[in-house]
Amino acid sequence: MVSSRASVSHATLTRLKDFSCPGSSESRASDQVRKMEVEPSVSAPQQHSVMNSYNELEEELKEEPIKIKQFSFSQFTKNTVIKKSSEEPGVPNRRTKTVYTPLEEQYMEIKKQHADTVLCVECGYKYRFFGEDAEIAAKELNITCHLDHNFMTASIPTHRLFVHVRRLVSQGYKVGVVKQTETTAIKASSTNKSSLFTRQLHALYTKSTLVGEDVNPLLKLGDLEQAEDVVQDSGNNYLMCVSESFDKQSKDLPFGIQVVQQSIGDLMVDCFKDNVSHSELESRVLKIQPVEILVPSDLSEVTERLLRNIYVFTIFFFPFKIGSYSLCMGLESPIICCLGPVIQYLTEFKLEKILLCSSDIQARQEAVAEILSSESSVLPSLQSLLTRLPDLERGLCSIYHKKCSTQEFYLITSTLSRLSAELQALMPAIQSQLSSALLKNLLLDTPQLLSPTHNFLKVLDEKAAKTGNKTEMFVDLTDFPVIRNRKEEIQSVLSDIMEHRREVRLVLKNPSLDYTTVSGQQFLIEVKNSMSSIVPADWVKINSTKIVGRYHTPFIVEKHRRLQQLREQLVIDCNHEWINFLQLFGDHYYILRKAVCHLATMDCLFSLAQVAKENNYCRPEILEDKSQILIMAGKHPVITTLMGDEDQYVPNDTHLQGDGKRAMIITGPNMGGKSSYIRQVALVTIMAQLGSFVPAREASVGIVDGIYVRMGASDNISRGRSTFMEELVEASDILDRATSRSLVILDELGRGTSTHDGIAIAYATLESFIRDVRCMTLFVTHYPPLCELEHLYPQLVGNYHMAFLLNEPESTSDGEEVQPEFITFLYQLIEGAAARSYGLNVARLAEIPESILRTAAFKSKELEALVNSRRLLSDAWSITNKEALLDWRKSSL
Repeated sequence: MVSSRASVSHATLTRLKDFSCPGSSESRASDQVRKMEVEPSVSAPQQHSVMNSYNELEEELKEEPIKIKQFSFSQFTKNTVIKKSSEEPGVPNRRTKTVYTPLEEQYMEIKKQHADTVLCVECGYKYRFFGEDAEIAAKELNITCHLDHNFMTASIPTHRLFVHVRRLVSQGYKVGVVKQTETTAIKASSTNKSSLFTRQLHALYTKSTLVGEDVNPLLKLGDLEQAEDVVQDSGNNYLMCVSESFDKQSKDLPFGIQVVQQSIGDLMVDCFKDNVSHSELESRVLKIQPVEILVPSDLSEVTERLLRNIYVFTIFFFPFKIGSYSLCMGLESPIICCLGPVIQYLTEFKLEKILLCSSDIQARQEAVAEILSSESSVLPSLQSLLTRLPDLERGLCSIYHKKCSTQEFYLITSTLSRLSAELQALMPAIQSQLSSALLKNLLLDTPQLLSPTHNFLKVLDEKAAKTGNKTEMFVDLTDFPVIRNRKEEIQSVLSDIMEHRREVRLVLKNPSLDYTTVSGQQFLIEVKNSMSSIVPADWVKINSTKIVGRYHTPFIVEKHRRLQQLREQLVIDCNHEWINFLQLFGDHYYILRKAVCHLATMDCLFSLAQVAKENNYCRPEILEDKSQILIMAGKHPVITTLMGDEDQYVPNDTHLQGDGKRAMIITGPNMGGKSSYIRQVALVTIMAQLGSFVPAREASVGIVDGIYVRMGASDNISRGRSTFMEELVEASDILDRATSRSLVILDELGRGTSTHDGIAIAYATLESFIRDVRCMTLFVTHYPPLCELEHLYPQLVGNYHMAFLLNEPESTSDGEEVQPEFITFLYQLIEGAAARSYGLNVARLAEIPESILRTAAFKSKELEALVNSRRLLSDAWSITNKEALLDWRKSSL
């Protein structure tokens, strides 16, 4: 869980109506986030059911489109409301007494449909902003804006679009790119050539939907990362949808969440029952850290307040009626409630297809072990294949959404095709030299899964793809008849122009004359100024110098205009065919993504093996049916690496058994290594569950169903919670969720209140974990009375402390100054409880002034003497015989 608290976002708040999500008392609560994907391994009937359910949902959404009720911005809003103009196009402006220009009218029409969006409008070689969009752009992009006709306006060059879109999106704005759908030559040849260029919204972008050619103009590997002023993608640009309901019968609060990361195609769902404090929802939001969140329009005030206060994201209120789909795809009703709004939201960005997506510890251990011990030459070859690869998962998803550039497509496709060919060449060695079933399954399937890339790659021209030239993209036009026909028309016009050259030579009586091209102007006929008299009067002079004049004949003028029209139409045709080409590639998305997942798994296994080899880790024994954690000479993997010399780290043993001593009460001096030790146990346990080797001499670990941790101190002032309240809420959650197969770690419970209350709460909580929950527990405390639990439960509890050496100051007579003790930490866990915490030693390390330390030491001795005298007096009252009196007197001396 993330413990820090971010400031509240100044976020766009769009309220829509009629979100209804009926709760179901029969809905199953699941405490684990599950990743869903429909892969080719799913049976045909299952795929058919999933697709039908999705299609029915989509059809219902089309019939009942979202209608904006109002746009309201809360006190947390950063963006300014983008107001609709009250003036209709063509009506004189009250201020300037002039009518709107055609471009302004066009902008206003598009703006009506996207009032919450900052629009970048393509105008020739630049993109322009209008009105309040221009003011926003000027502020956020540090560019100038000025009044032009009826609107403020600002502009950016076309080639810098991706930089500025990313900047605006990073500030929380929804950005729309409006592009021209006509070109100059086509416009000139049309019947309405004097009218305005047609434009339409090309793409929308927000923080969670930053997928597309306009924001990812990848030229080659590393280009985007190396750009100095580009806002990089965050690693967790998640979109989250939350549904809530209330079960009147059980008084439960069922929540459903759906999380999507469009850039890499990840989809997660979860269903859980929360408490009145909403701590379950809070922990998930803090863990996932979404950049945008969708919630029902009738969201409760408590939940809305929590979401606004705990993290920075944009909140959208969405309507959705669950209808008859509450049980589709075998998911719980709260999860299905989230599906509709996510479909609606992503459809606006043309990213909804991502929702169609649908180990064994021992097997992973065997794979890591073989990588470590095998002398086969195939494993180093495989590892070298996996180095210096682009982000294949993100690239595939961009292609699937049909938002990739030609450069990105070629990079991803050529990489996958190369991997397929090289893996295919290694197949005989893989089959004969590897024994791990997991390795063989991953590697033997991958070449076949990647094989579709070969056919797509071979029809592409590498140079054209790398330069973004779609007109020369396809080397074989057999499957592209539209492009072939258009190019034939272009060639026919070129042939006519070249044939016309013979007539020009006759007119000018120059048999060697040829066309020239100057400054992009083609088919120019150069004539020396001294011979200009022989130039026919109907020839058009294009430009001239002191020496020559350059002309077009009427025939060339007409043919050149036609050529320009055909070339621009070719660009349009190629763009259309490119989209169709990407659509065909997208049909193979799921099997290609499965192959990429295989490669990612291989990469992880190689990494686990490399870490194990470099640090001399051991292979832990995994016990499926036993609850225990036995670690001999365990080390903290992170601290060991940071220290560099692993011999400096003191190893420690751990003995936890569910049917034996399952609780360790750990005491000792401050800064003695208690927290590092319990973190070490948690990390070793997690690594063992992964199938990784672990930093220990030997280990035997059972499968745990969860690791629950309460440590550190933090408050939640915005929700009215003190530090102590936060501690108790977390402890309460753990008591509710932990089982006998869990590992529970509690560090310093009960510190935020009086000593007596703190001890009482910590004692009762620990006793409940020991007696009722029966989980494996590590409990760090500075309260000596808790160590008494070892006497009450001698078979279940053990007292331990972090060893130290105490250098006590020389004894002093009355009136002399008292000096605090000097502590030497040994960082070794040993049996037995520590009597004191020696906090004054930490005060010395923190460089508290010496005078304060002496006063504190004197006061500590005084309080200790007072407590001891009270204890002796209390013991004296219990004396009933001579033997007890002698014992009391002896102990008091």
